[in-house]
Amino acid sequence: MSELPSDHESYWLASAPVTPETSHPPLEPGSETDTDVVVIGGGIAGLCTAWELARAGRGVTVVEADRIAAGVTGHTTAKVTAQHSLIYDELRSKHGAEGARHYARSQQEALEHLVAVVGELGVDCELERVAAYTWAESEEQDEKVRAEAEAAAEAGLPASYVTDTGLPFPVRGAVRVADQAQFHPRRYLLALAADLLRRGGRIAERTRVVGLEEGEPCRVTAENGAVVTAREVVVATHYPVFDRAMLFSRLEPHRELVVAAAIPADQDPAGMYITPEDNTRSVRTAPYGDGQRLLIVTGESFLPGTADVPERFARLAGWTAERFPDARIVHRWATQDNASTDRVPYIGPFHPGARHTYVAAGFGGWGMTSGVLAGQLLTAYLTESELPPWAGLYDPRRLPGVREAPALLGLQATVAKHFVGDRLGGSTHVDSVEDIRPGSGALVRVGGRRCAVHRDAQGRLHAVSDRCTHLGCLVHFNDAELAWECPCHGSRFAPDGSVLQGPAVRPLERRDLDGAEEAGGTETESAGE
Repeated sequence: MSELPSDHESYWLASAPVTPETSHPPLEPGSETDTDVVVIGGGIAGLCTAWELARAGRGVTVVEADRIAAGVTGHTTAKVTAQHSLIYDELRSKHGAEGARHYARSQQEALEHLVAVVGELGVDCELERVAAYTWAESEEQDEKVRAEAEAAAEAGLPASYVTDTGLPFPVRGAVRVADQAQFHPRRYLLALAADLLRRGGRIAERTRVVGLEEGEPCRVTAENGAVVTAREVVVATHYPVFDRAMLFSRLEPHRELVVAAAIPADQDPAGMYITPEDNTRSVRTAPYGDGQRLLIVTGESFLPGTADVPERFARLAGWTAERFPDARIVHRWATQDNASTDRVPYIGPFHPGARHTYVAAGFGGWGMTSGVLAGQLLTAYLTESELPPWAGLYDPRRLPGVREAPALLGLQATVAKHFVGDRLGGSTHVDSVEDIRPGSGALVRVGGRRCAVHRDAQGRLHAVSDRCTHLGCLVHFNDAELAWECPCHGSRFAPDGSVLQGPAVRPLERRDLDGAEEAGGTETESAGE
């Protein structure tokens, strides 16, 4: 089996690194900016929305907590497809045949829009048109695949049931959807950002938003005191960093691991593949020099903070070596996404009372098409254009349906289990800091107070609060990625407590192990509340 690389850098970031030319200065501390629209978040949804608005003549400012196209979008597998595993049969059941048709048409049109923009801007982003497959190896899964093929074709996609694929191992059956796409997401979005600037837009990186006041105008406040005043606000932070819409009760976070391996070009399976079996396995390739392709394999889905991540990486690498014996792993990383309880993203007005605030979230692992769709749909809202017929399907204000109830109840049960059960002790708790091995972390009670303690490779201890600053769930340590993770809503923090991923916007409090001092952010305050 190919040895796993020691670092966790995604291929997209390694092959299109941050440079002075692609970097943007933060907002000045205490500064005030006025703009037509402020877009919070510089991933695919935020940048596509900002670009569409700038093209429509609006003044736009993008505010990103870290680097644009480097967060979730920088760690995707970058499939651009309307074929989202086994979804159309479920959509037909939950939203009716018309709902399934609206979903298929909107996703396919987003795909074609991206292809058109690549041509319009002349973007070199390794765009390739290929078929997308959802395959089955078991008899039980094959029955679901057959039903999915029928539902996807009924929804209007070029879908069919097949038994032959380009995979180097037999499958029982698969849904095949023709003429989908794959690309280099970072190169595409960096080109979009450059064109946004040419159209008069502005991008501020390393500027974390912590406050939102809705009104006429709206005011957005950054951690460093900078303020942006805007007539309209778009929250495109992957997981909304403001809880007033209560979307956290209808969004389930999950992480997946990725290994990328060089293979001979003549072993390219020539397509994009996914199966829900084996705890998800997704396969695609990308150009990788003369005579080679980069095989990108994703899987091992889990709730943040709940898994033995090194063991999961080993399983994914083992599966890759078994199915593709000549694969040589050259990159590995992890990705995170959030799925809505009815499997349809939230794109539209932020909450029932919203007049000037909008949101894009809940892409469920399919953000490349849904992010492009978000840019188109939100621009229609903000320019008061005629909304497409599928706008209602994605409306965040929609009420949960009866068929959504089991997913809602299951999500709340999981959150309650961690909020209450984790406080009673378990695998994340140890009796003494002496029990924490180098490179690991655990919850430990020191001086009568529980701390989250990490021991680095040099043996130094780093202690922070054990309570997520979003809603107060206890964090767990991810040994592979060296991060504290919240299993309730997916917030992630570095060993020093700084925020890596929301919905939290405040760092974990730093703590002295002797209990003498505390410093840092507010422990349980929710952003925007």
